[in-house]
Amino acid sequence: MADEQRRGRRGGAPTSLRTSAVWSSVSELAARREAELGRPLRVLDLGGGTGGLAVPLAERGHHVTVVDPSPDALASLSRRSAESGVDDRVEAVQGDADTLGEALGDQLVDLVCCHGTLEVVDDPQATLSSLAAVLAPGGYLSLVAAQRLAVVLARVLAGQFGQAHEALVSPDGRWGAGDPLPRRFDAEQLLQMVEAAGLTVRDSHGVRLFSDLVPSALVDSESDRAALLRLEQEASRHPDFQFLGQLGAALHILASRD
Repeated sequence: MADEQRRGRRGGAPTSLRTSAVWSSVSELAARREAELGRPLRVLDLGGGTGGLAVPLAERGHHVTVVDPSPDALASLSRRSAESGVDDRVEAVQGDADTLGEALGDQLVDLVCCHGTLEVVDDPQATLSSLAAVLAPGGYLSLVAAQRLAVVLARVLAGQFGQAHEALVSPDGRWGAGDPLPRRFDAEQLLQMVEAAGLTVRDSHGVRLFSDLVPSALVDSESDRAALLRLEQEASRHPDFQFLGQLGAALHILASRD
C-alpha cells in the first residue's frame, strides 16, 4: 500500500481503519477478564512501540508493560502516555522476547499482546513459547501476524505477477528481495505454532480483508469507514465464507493458558 494511503488511515487503535477491528476484540476480552478477576489486568505488549495499543488499555485502568527494542519508540510511548495521563500505568522497557524475565521478574501477566511482531523476530516459535511462559493460568495471548495470501492477491492486483508467484511458493511468504517483511504465515501454520507453545486457541479470524486494497479516496468519510469496517467484521466471521479470513492481511488469534 502506498505511503500516502497509510498516512490517510493512521489513528489510535480504537478508531484507525487498520486496527479498530483488533482493538474491538482485545478491549472486549480485557473487559471480560477484568470482570472475572475483579481487578484491572496486568498486560504485556511485546513490540508495542509507541503505545497505540498500550495507552488505550491503560486509559481503561489496566497496567501495561511495553517491551520493545527501539529506544526511539519507547521515548514516544513515554510522551504519549504522559500526555494521556496514564504514565503511572504504562512501563516502557527496552528489550525483546529473550529479556522478558528481566522486564517482568517473577510476575505473570493476564494478557499478552503480540501484534505485528512475530514477523520480525529471529525465532517465532521460541518467541511464542516465551510469551506463553509469562501468562498466568487463565491468561490470554492476543496474536496478530501477517498472512501470505493477502500479499499474493495484492501483488496480482498491482500487476506484479512474478512477485505474486514468489510470495505464493516461497517458504517465508515474501514476494522478493525488496519485500519489507522478513516473513508471512499461513493460517494453519500460525494455529499450530500457538498450540505448540502450550496454548489453547479460542478464536481466530482474518483482519483487513479489504481495507488494504481499497484506495483511500473511497474512504473519505466516517460513514464510509464505518461501512467498510462492518463489512470486514461480518465477512471475516460469516459461516458460509470462512475462507475469506485467509485473505486478510493479518490473522488475529486469541488463545488462553489453561
